[in-house]
Amino acid sequence: MSTFAIGDLQGCNDDFLELLSLIHFDETRDRLLLVGDLVNRGPASLDTLRTVRSLGTACISVLGNHDLHLLAAAQDRSRLKPGDTLDEILDAPDADALLDWLAERPLAWRDPDSGTLLLHAGVPPQWTAEQTLALAHEAAQVLRESRGKAFFEQMYGDRPDRWSEDLRGAERTRFVINCLTRLRYCTPHGQLRLRDKGPPGSQSAGALPWFEAPGRRTAGTPIVFGHWSALGRVEWPEHQVYGLDTGCVWGGQLTALNLNTGELTHLPCAGHRAPGGRD
Repeated sequence: MSTFAIGDLQGCNDDFLELLSLIHFDETRDRLLLVGDLVNRGPASLDTLRTVRSLGTACISVLGNHDLHLLAAAQDRSRLKPGDTLDEILDAPDADALLDWLAERPLAWRDPDSGTLLLHAGVPPQWTAEQTLALAHEAAQVLRESRGKAFFEQMYGDRPDRWSEDLRGAERTRFVINCLTRLRYCTPHGQLRLRDKGPPGSQSAGALPWFEAPGRRTAGTPIVFGHWSALGRVEWPEHQVYGLDTGCVWGGQLTALNLNTGELTHLPCAGHRAPGGRD
């Protein structure tokens, strides 16, 4: 049995299937971990959702920001943006089943064999791995209440930008979701810098990649994440993190990590979108 983690799919179903063939994935024996952003911007978001759902218990996928955007748009189509490729899902005959399935995905998950933490974006330095999982579960429960209809009206926003145990209600849930699905940079004290999106070296003064924050309490826990196609590297062994979003939809690669061996497999992708405005 092998456990494979794969980066952001973003509706690139053909590339996904080709990569599964390349790594000889066997759903009767192996486990597949997906870092979220299954949909949007690519050409086949509907097929991608159907493929991942069909894998059943052989596949664990966490929620990414584009997955949450789909769930929000399902409640109010006015939230759709130019360039979104989500209409085919919303208009599909099996839309309700697919959306119900998506809403049940976790925001973070830990592999019981390797102890690897799977999430879409990042973790603020104040959280331990156990706290991350507990807060992810708490936020996921909010999202699952009628597919998050009430909360989605309050989900969008960059505040609060620093963790406090005193946070309650929508502000607490928004902070947790922003960390797990949008975070790239923060200050050494854990203030989120959500507007910084480029490669390391391009960020505003005082910001650093979330995994370089001094005193980060998840240090020592292997972490696999996506979301950051501009990161420029996959392996950061000094921090025990792997950033698997290698920009398939932008003409980069789709990357698989074998958690048992550490082997990386990269599939070159033709690309379906021109780089720019990545989120």
